[in-house]
Amino acid sequence: MRLAALRQENGLILHDADSLCDAPGTHQMDPALFTSEYWREQGLIVGEAPGRGSSLFLQVTPTEQWVLRPYRRGGMAAKLSEKRYLWTGAERTRAFRELRLTAALFEQGLPVPRPVAGCVTRYGLTYEAALITVRITGAKALAELLVNDQADEALLHRVGVMIRRFHQAGLDHVDLNARNILVDPSGAPWLIDLDRCRLRAAGKWQKANLDRLERSIEKFTNSSSISAINLGYLS
Repeated sequence: MRLAALRQENGLILHDADSLCDAPGTHQMDPALFTSEYWREQGLIVGEAPGRGSSLFLQVTPTEQWVLRPYRRGGMAAKLSEKRYLWTGAERTRAFRELRLTAALFEQGLPVPRPVAGCVTRYGLTYEAALITVRITGAKALAELLVNDQADEALLHRVGVMIRRFHQAGLDHVDLNARNILVDPSGAPWLIDLDRCRLRAAGKWQKANLDRLERSIEKFTNSSSISAINLGYLS
C-alpha cells in the first residue's frame, strides 16, 4: 500500500495511491468525496451504521462498498463544537493518524478494514475530518450476535486470539467494545474504529483493553462470554 498526500484548496487528503479512485472513470480524490451530499447525488448510499456522525455505506462498484465516517465529538466537547477540532498540523489530525495506523496494521496482515483515504478540511485554527475504508461485506457487530445469542464459544475464542494478535503488534485500542468487533460471514472477527488508538510497548494497557471489553460484553450477555475470549487470548 502506497500512501500519498494531496492538497486541494483548504482540503488535505491522505489516500491509498493504489486505490480504485486512481482508475479512469471512477471517483477521483477530491474533498467532495468525503461528503454525504456527493454520494447522495450519485445515488450510491446503500445504508448507514449507528453512532456519532452515522457512517454511510457506499456502493462504489458492483462488487465493493466503502464506509464513509465523519469525525464527531461526544460528551461535553460536543457542546462547544460537534465536528470541529483544534488544528495542530496535518499529521496530528484524527484522520491522518487513524489512516496511517490502519494502513500499518493492514500491511501486517491483521484483520482491519482496508483504508482508502482520509480528508482534513482546515478552517483557520480548526478542522473537520472524515475517513473512508472498505466495508467488510456481510459483517455484523459482535454486540448484535451476542444479543441474538448467535455468538458461540468457538467464535468468542477466535475473538480472544484476534485481540492477542493485535496486542502482540502493540495496538492499544482505546475503545475496545463489542460494537467495534465485526464478524464476517465466515465467522472471522475484525477490529474497526482505530480513532485515537496507538502502538505501544507491552504494559498495563493490555489488561485495561480486556477489562473494557468485558464491561461492554456484560451489557449484552452473561459473563461466560468473556471467559471464552480470555481462553482464546491466553491460548
